[in-house]
Amino acid sequence: MDFKNVDEILLSFAQYVVDASKENLTKDKKGDGDLYNSLSYTFDKSQDQFLLDFLMEDYGVFVDKGVKGKTSTYPETSAALSQFQYGSGTGEKGGLTKALYNAETKKGWLKKKKFQWRDERGRFMSYESMSYIIARSIYNKGLKANLFFTTPFEFGLRNLPINLKDAFKLDIENAIIFGEKK
Repeated sequence: MDFKNVDEILLSFAQYVVDASKENLTKDKKGDGDLYNSLSYTFDKSQDQFLLDFLMEDYGVFVDKGVKGKTSTYPETSAALSQFQYGSGTGEKGGLTKALYNAETKKGWLKKKKFQWRDERGRFMSYESMSYIIARSIYNKGLKANLFFTTPFEFGLRNLPINLKDAFKLDIENAIIFGEKK
């Protein structure tokens, strides 16, 4: 049996979630980067099941849910609700510093954004020094959740059961009507 209407509802839901997530990243000035460009979905349909899978860079879940800091857990930040925490011992040591600026490859977020502070004498600080300072601050304070993906996903999910029920009903009616004409 062909579930054309159900497929349309699921694909529409997936496209809404991806588009709204990208829009949220753009609002937070995180758009046009690797995370933004990696947001997509796959839809796999077999005879008796549907599989809708959302894809993004691995670190997207940390941006979405936030990360608790090692030394400060302020309850006013939504990072306090996250299951992730710096200093848990599960991640790569020095990974955050390397993401900000990797001295070996001379690449990283700081270099890409051309972001540099000046010291007390007005000289530019090295990317390596800045990456250490910023990484230490993030490690201690954590990252606030921005829910760029969770918010549109949950919003779209609210109406999905009703829309799926109506689409399934239409597909069944079409199968009965077109089945009788054969």
